[in-house]
Amino acid sequence: MSMPKKIMIVEDEAITQRFLYNIFDQYDTEVVGCFDNATDALEGIRGLPCDMILIDINIKGPMDGIQLARKILEKHDLPIVFITAHNDEETVEETLELSPYGFVCKPFTGRDILLTIKIAYKRYLAQRKILDTQGMATSDTQQNIIIGKGYRYVQSVSQLYKQDMPIALTKNQKALIEILAKHINQTVSYDSLVSYIWGDGHISDSALRTLVYSLRKLLPDLPIRSHSKIGYALESK
Repeated sequence: MSMPKKIMIVEDEAITQRFLYNIFDQYDTEVVGCFDNATDALEGIRGLPCDMILIDINIKGPMDGIQLARKILEKHDLPIVFITAHNDEETVEETLELSPYGFVCKPFTGRDILLTIKIAYKRYLAQRKILDTQGMATSDTQQNIIIGKGYRYVQSVSQLYKQDMPIALTKNQKALIEILAKHINQTVSYDSLVSYIWGDGHISDSALRTLVYSLRKLLPDLPIRSHSKIGYALESK
């Protein structure tokens, strides 16, 4: 299995940084940048091209590793592997919303890191090959749903893009976009949306409104239209 040629590390423990440096040095993988906080990592990624990012969930500063990954995925299509000392269900669920390529739990060995990185990178390359084969750049409406303001939704990978950059969404945000995109320019009723997103589970009356609000806040120019007492529609123009 191949290793990424260039990797970025976001880790605030010096001893762990050095351990990772030593591992990658043995496999001709260049550490293009190593940061201990989200602010520096976001600044660094602009000028440091890499093939993969290794992010510790607990890092210095007000933004944790999960929030950092969400920011990165808004602009960069890169495989992310999380390092975590906490494998509780809540943390795992939060990271899964970003569809990471792997997890490494502390304490870990060099073999743990190598195996996780190799599998993650192989999976990433395989997915890129599939996307290239499917011709993401085409305007085939069966796969590529063109949405106003530079957005498009690719059904084959259930992914929303803006200007060809993937947008990181939560599980429920993805479900909402998916059903609205499948019915582009059509109003989908409140009941249909709730059933599709939450199934038969009991939710509050405001849950759908809150979900739509979160999407509008994240993507203010995404053309989601509200039709009073009926439902919502996603528009192509």
